[in-house]
Amino acid sequence: MKLYHLHIEREKEMENEAQPASTQAVSKGYMIFLVVVMGLVSQMDTWLSLIETLAVPNILTEFWVIVDDASAAVARSEFAFWQGMFGVIVFGVFFIAWFADDFGRRKGLMLLVMVMGIPTILIVFLSVNVYMFLLLYSVVIMGTTSNLWEVPITEEAPPKKRGLYGSMAFLIGVIPMYAIIGKVIVNTIDWRWGYGVMFFMMLVLMLLLYFMKDPQRWKDTAEAREKKRLGVMETLRKLRREDRKYIIIAVVVYLTWTVAFKMATTFGGEYFIGPLGYTADQFGSILTVAGLLLPVSALISGIMLDKVGRNFVLVLGSIGSVICLIALGLTGTPIFYQLAYFFMAMVLAWIYVYLAEIFPTEVRSTSIGVCVTGARFGYVIGPLFSSALLTIFPLMDGFWIIAGLLMLIPLLALLAKPLETKGKTLEEIVIER
Repeated sequence: MKLYHLHIEREKEMENEAQPASTQAVSKGYMIFLVVVMGLVSQMDTWLSLIETLAVPNILTEFWVIVDDASAAVARSEFAFWQGMFGVIVFGVFFIAWFADDFGRRKGLMLLVMVMGIPTILIVFLSVNVYMFLLLYSVVIMGTTSNLWEVPITEEAPPKKRGLYGSMAFLIGVIPMYAIIGKVIVNTIDWRWGYGVMFFMMLVLMLLLYFMKDPQRWKDTAEAREKKRLGVMETLRKLRREDRKYIIIAVVVYLTWTVAFKMATTFGGEYFIGPLGYTADQFGSILTVAGLLLPVSALISGIMLDKVGRNFVLVLGSIGSVICLIALGLTGTPIFYQLAYFFMAMVLAWIYVYLAEIFPTEVRSTSIGVCVTGARFGYVIGPLFSSALLTIFPLMDGFWIIAGLLMLIPLLALLAKPLETKGKTLEEIVIER
């Protein structure tokens, strides 16, 4: 047993030597550039993830015959079922993550942006039925599930500001452009262009990414392996026992969050416009306020991550989500829907920052990819679960109560005593975890 522990410690020492950590700080100007560009990638991600809140009522009206409340409930349930069936496509996100570890962060981000952007213009011209739309939509969502944009910031930011810089990119990403501009596009042009406009964002980002540099930490690991290509299986074999522990923690939190948030974003509009009887414009105003709370949450989360700690943010975000979603189901009051966005964004801030810092540099993106792939079962489970709940609760009250109860599950991750990473360098984290 003693020899085993000595072997593990030596492996950690060798890793630390192979990753000199490139402690040389990047310039403040480049760090700002990186935060802005990664924030824009996050903005594209957020838009494509949340525009469906506005698009789904239009999609159901176009592809289903809705004449009364009963037929509306059937349409919601059937849409959720097919969304879950097509959701298996999102598991391809693992290969984007592996690509970024093997070929570099810059090339990985370019691939990611193309995966998100190219199908959006195809949605405009090829969505002749709900099945073709869901096929293209699922490819888009595969890209939005990667979280790759957080990795370069984690690898370049100073330890004491890593949470803040990561949250600043997140803040840029959650500015509710989808609720402000997207609402106008969906209501005045067509719901398809609600997605299609992101093709032009892709073009802008490809230009900006041309000027991005791969983080020195990634270059060090590439040099250490003498620039050999990393096969998928070879990369997976590099995952250690500690990596597997944190993958399990991350999947528990992220899978639960994905299911609950998918329920909220897909059927929030249907709930207010359908059972509660709000107009599309009234719901648009509700969604705008909810969207404006996202950057507020990102800012507060960023400060708390660095000043109070990672675990505190996870606990506060989870408990707040539970209370708000259950209260929404019991009362139907819009303020609880809006506050649910605030607290669920807090959990997402923890996910983005913690996943990007807890794994070693050489397998960081792949490890995140494994976490994300596990979590993306939520894009199958969530819609199928929603389909069943919408059948049981046609007025959707119980739908929200169960979504709230789900958010108790992330608190179970604390039973595994995850390392508090506040203020630690990436190399200290690898040694202490």
